[in-house]
Amino acid sequence: MMLEYLTYAVLALLVIMFLSQAIRILREYERGVIFTLGRFTGVKGPGLILLIPVVQQLVKVDLRVMVQVVPPQDVISRDNVSVKVNAVLYFRIVDPERAIIKVGDYMAATSQLAQTTLRSVLGKHELDEMLAERDRLNADIQEILDKQTDVWGIKVTGIEIKDVDINETMVRAIAKQAEAERLRRAKVINAMGEQQAAEKLVEAGRILAQEPQAMQLRYFAALHDIAGERSSTVVFPLPTGLLDHFVPRRDNP
Repeated sequence: MMLEYLTYAVLALLVIMFLSQAIRILREYERGVIFTLGRFTGVKGPGLILLIPVVQQLVKVDLRVMVQVVPPQDVISRDNVSVKVNAVLYFRIVDPERAIIKVGDYMAATSQLAQTTLRSVLGKHELDEMLAERDRLNADIQEILDKQTDVWGIKVTGIEIKDVDINETMVRAIAKQAEAERLRRAKVINAMGEQQAAEKLVEAGRILAQEPQAMQLRYFAALHDIAGERSSTVVFPLPTGLLDHFVPRRDNP
């Protein structure tokens, strides 16, 4: 009798072990890559999955978007400036079969590829482009990564350059460059203003030269402006043409 109980207990234990190995439950965002005697036989899930113990094995794959931090990379820009750049990579698996069969560790492979691509792409651009055109650089890096990871069944959904660290020497040099650029713009604007003022003065002189009385009225207006100032001395240029009215003309014999 005791032997029968032990036999039933052993059988029940074997059944429980069999069911635990045969039954798998996959979540909505999970898929199972099935191998039968070592050969790929399909992708299943989500929900309840039945396996043949020992004969079949299941490898779970997460289909959610994964976030991976790209560690700081030493980059030398096209204008020979050394910077440290880090980024954030977003990707997801679109083909579980290729993600498991084509590459040994898709997480490590994607990380290493992102680091290499980041250094390669940023090294072709100048520092000003890294600071001002991040959106375009992000799109270029994403496009290259997406093409190379497609064979692994991975879709790169985005990459964002976070920080571009510059040493203090370059920061001071950039500040001097910005100051010189602002001074250059100020001089250009001042020169343009003088040029426009000179053109207007020449145009006004031409108009006034057509009528001598207009020049005299302009002198009177200037005198009125000077008289309004609080000054004990008034210097006023007297046009020589005005004296002709007071000096008698000599008729030629």
